[in-house]
Amino acid sequence: MYRKDRHRKRWLKFHYLNHISWITSIDLIKMYRISYLKDDIRSGFNVALLAFPQGMAYALIAGLPLQYGLYGSAISCILGPLFSKSKFITLGPTNATSVMLLSTFATMGVGMDQKLEMIPSLVLMVGILLVIGSYLKLANLIQFISRSVITGYITAAALLIICKQLKNALAIDLNEVTNTFAQTIFHLTQNIHTVELPTLFLSFVTVLIYWGLQKKFSNFPNVAITLLLSSGIAYFFFETTQLSYLETLNVHNQLKLIPSFDWDILTKVYSPAFAIALLCVLEGISIGKSLAARSGSSIHSNQEMFSIGIANIGCGLLGGMPASGSLTRSALSCNSGAKTPLNSIISAVICILGIFLLKDYIGYIPKSSLAVLVIFIGISLINKHAIKIAVRATSSDAIVFYATLGVGLIFALDTAIYFGIVISVILFIRKAANPEMIEYSFKDNGELSQISPTMNRNEARVSIVHIGGNLFFGASDVFQDQIRLACEDPQLKVIVLKMRNAYNIDATSVMALEELVKFMNDRKLYLIISEAKEELIKVLKKSGIYESIGQDFIFKDDPQNSTLSTAQALRKAQKILGSEQVDINIYYKKNKISA
Repeated sequence: MYRKDRHRKRWLKFHYLNHISWITSIDLIKMYRISYLKDDIRSGFNVALLAFPQGMAYALIAGLPLQYGLYGSAISCILGPLFSKSKFITLGPTNATSVMLLSTFATMGVGMDQKLEMIPSLVLMVGILLVIGSYLKLANLIQFISRSVITGYITAAALLIICKQLKNALAIDLNEVTNTFAQTIFHLTQNIHTVELPTLFLSFVTVLIYWGLQKKFSNFPNVAITLLLSSGIAYFFFETTQLSYLETLNVHNQLKLIPSFDWDILTKVYSPAFAIALLCVLEGISIGKSLAARSGSSIHSNQEMFSIGIANIGCGLLGGMPASGSLTRSALSCNSGAKTPLNSIISAVICILGIFLLKDYIGYIPKSSLAVLVIFIGISLINKHAIKIAVRATSSDAIVFYATLGVGLIFALDTAIYFGIVISVILFIRKAANPEMIEYSFKDNGELSQISPTMNRNEARVSIVHIGGNLFFGASDVFQDQIRLACEDPQLKVIVLKMRNAYNIDATSVMALEELVKFMNDRKLYLIISEAKEELIKVLKKSGIYESIGQDFIFKDDPQNSTLSTAQALRKAQKILGSEQVDINIYYKKNKISA
């Protein structure tokens, strides 16, 4: 028992280490146990069976030779675990990064030779950006990007994947270069008459095979099984000239391993590299956090960002596609009982063996069959539940989702993700820049009540204003203007600001508060602050306006007695008004406190 507890403590120390390590494989070796090997091998084998056909599919999506997807799967699964502290993220090419590459190359209008010239530099730049970002701890900022942006982007990417693969699934003769979903769907409808019946029939058979396998044997490697069965049907029942097949895998040709540092290429790839890097960390970290939470664990986001960066640097130097966290492979790894990141290395070794053992047989796979499986992958990306939440939760979320989706369908996908982020930030600032301000005054019987626009305020001498929300730069003008409006009442002598629920006060709001104090002093009015938290008092003191307001006019919040501070502020108001006999009643929920 003692050895088991000691080992568990060592694992926890390794797992929750909060600094970025250059290499974590030494820690992995120290904590590894032979009993883990069986589960890691089983998990690695299952993941490899999925990663191999997916690697080809993602290369097909991006419009690159198949080996880029296969090498990307293997390289990232070897390098990533060496620098990771988590078993929850399995790296490799993904739908999102593949579609981003497709969109990038389509927007540039480049041919295959130019793609192969640019891809090493682009992937290398992605890795460098991620490594730099991890050391700047930028992974912590990802939480501020709305999930509605990601949902809208992924939905647009899924639709683009589907319509792009319809060309191969139906053998439609599409000579025009299409960059976006809108362009692609337009040209598909214009050329629908060129559909080839043998290809259409095999695509339909592939749909039936995959759908049946998923329904009956959902835990099997159905992508690989479907490709095997459909290839067999094509071989025995169709003539070679009736169908279009994948090219036989050539592990030596068509790879440019040395990134180009030509200034013209770098200026073309820096923007998509930034977008892909952002997408990699968004996708990878969110997947890791989700899977870790299911098992009661957590991940070190910046270390995982670092490992994704190193994996992409390796892919850029060794001939792979951009690598991110794969949801399907990561989930399969966890469900298969993976114990450590070693399972990813095992899957990479199996993929490499598959490349060299099966390279001559890949040419028997019909393009239409692989295209159908890619379409299924695209359909699986459309998360109806997430979309339902995004469009129903709030109007702001709905606007962000539809804006991101709309831009993604009409323009390039990297434009969509930037546009979505900007819209979500604007709507957040707009919402946060409207602090809640409720004004209270006394009735004839001495009780406090909220002032309505129609209430007669002729007897009002003290007004209490409840401030709630963010008092940052975007809200300062609204705050100042509303208080000045209250000061126009000729009977008003004292304003008490209740600040317990005011947050994030900054320099702009401090200046606005200082101007407000001067404005009120010029009119012989008094400003009292109640329920002031330590954070607010600290800001007022450091900025130098604590003395301007006056220590006797600032009452500290008491967490144990929520109304005491305001009661003290109202006693101060009584003294200012020279009224010692006024009965002050403050109602807070069901409790009544008399002063």
